[in-house]
Amino acid sequence: MTKKLYIETVGCQMNVLDSELVVGSLRRQGFQLVHEAEEADVILFNTCSVRQHAEDKIYSQLGRLRPHKKRYPDKIIGVLGCMAQKDQTLIRKRAPFVDIICGTGQLAKLPELIDEVKKTGKLQLALSLDRTENRHEVERSFESYDPMRDPSMRPTPFQAYVRIMIGCDKFCTYCIVPTTRGPEQSRHPEHIAAEVKQLAGEGCKEITLLGQTVNSYKYEQGDSRRSRLSDLLTRIHDTAGIERIRFITNFPKDMTDDLLEAVRDLPKVCPYLHVPAQSGCNDVLKRMKRQYTVEFYRDMLARCRQIVPDVSVSSDFIVGFSGESDESFQKSCDLVRESGFKNSYIFKYSPRPGTKGFEVYEDDVPEHVKRRRNNDLLAIQNQVSLADHKRQIGRRVEILVEGFGKAAKHQEGSGPKQLTGRTMSDHIVVFDGNPRLIGQIVEVDVEEASPFTLFGTIVTHDNFSLRDLTFPVATTTSKISLPLIN
Repeated sequence: MTKKLYIETVGCQMNVLDSELVVGSLRRQGFQLVHEAEEADVILFNTCSVRQHAEDKIYSQLGRLRPHKKRYPDKIIGVLGCMAQKDQTLIRKRAPFVDIICGTGQLAKLPELIDEVKKTGKLQLALSLDRTENRHEVERSFESYDPMRDPSMRPTPFQAYVRIMIGCDKFCTYCIVPTTRGPEQSRHPEHIAAEVKQLAGEGCKEITLLGQTVNSYKYEQGDSRRSRLSDLLTRIHDTAGIERIRFITNFPKDMTDDLLEAVRDLPKVCPYLHVPAQSGCNDVLKRMKRQYTVEFYRDMLARCRQIVPDVSVSSDFIVGFSGESDESFQKSCDLVRESGFKNSYIFKYSPRPGTKGFEVYEDDVPEHVKRRRNNDLLAIQNQVSLADHKRQIGRRVEILVEGFGKAAKHQEGSGPKQLTGRTMSDHIVVFDGNPRLIGQIVEVDVEEASPFTLFGTIVTHDNFSLRDLTFPVATTTSKISLPLIN
């Protein structure tokens, strides 16, 4: 009989890629993906620990499955990823019926863990070492099993994520990632290039290079040569079939001129940079241990725009971090107003056990103040985003059509449907067109703008025939909740 698998993913793009690799591995063991947890023989939750809400969501899902597990004790339930790595004791206490707890660096072991549960009926733990151990041993315990890919798990059939590094050595005081994903480790550039070539052969047109601090990428060749991110971009740029290359997320101090020059000079590399600021106040940045000042961030941003004149920049901000006064918050507001970010992802501070922020600093900003600051900063960013979007009106832009817009389901008949896609600068554009355009790069004239979206009309050409296009169909069956890596 066919074994059935359900996987639900919460968290960043790195988690989405991890889930793809897990599914790729388990498909080789005869598993078939299903849409509902209750239908599956193996139920997996790939988790996130960056914010409390993400963890609460998983515990809620586990609680919902408790009666199902009691009724069908042979069903296997597993908790994977960052929450598993950080909180195995708490998971065992709150959900003692869970069969597998597997950390971020041990996901390649899932097939054997499932087999052991079937044989013994006992809980299987697979966790990487913590950062108090010898660094070399910790690095070895965070295994990487790229590129065991599964096209059905991708955001679309023609877009894919490629991990170029794992872990983080920055140790920002609010962030649990160095604990859950281990030390910074960069993959061999030849392995990355081979994976990109494989993805191109599977029909991918756009790849996004992933790293917690992706521009920190460096690989020591062993013969005194070092590959940087700029070198890697140059290496993969001419891969046949790949038309766009993105990379996220960037750390401000590692935004080097050679990388910016590569973005400027390589036509397939998207002129888009996600560079989290997190705060506009030096005192807060110091408590966050972000390793730079607001003045440095401003200079870095000016350098980005000087070297790459048409670059689009987005950012992250945390409001309500320990000690953030009204004056500190206003400095963040000022930075957003002046920086012209395409958009910013704004989050309320959530203390995470295991971080220095949790252990040393008091969570002294009331929840209602965090909520108000979140809304106020978001309103300012929306004004800035609208101004940025209005500057796009009248332009003709190239769009990689990703799928249907929200209004498509309300459009009746067999005529044009609302489609959506992104420009090279990561601006979202919606327009009416034939569904056969999904997966294609088309030109659109931008006519209107909101703070979140551009609206336009597709450009038609005499030598363009829809009969020549195919319509790829996405077959993703996992559930995904997806913020940016931060």
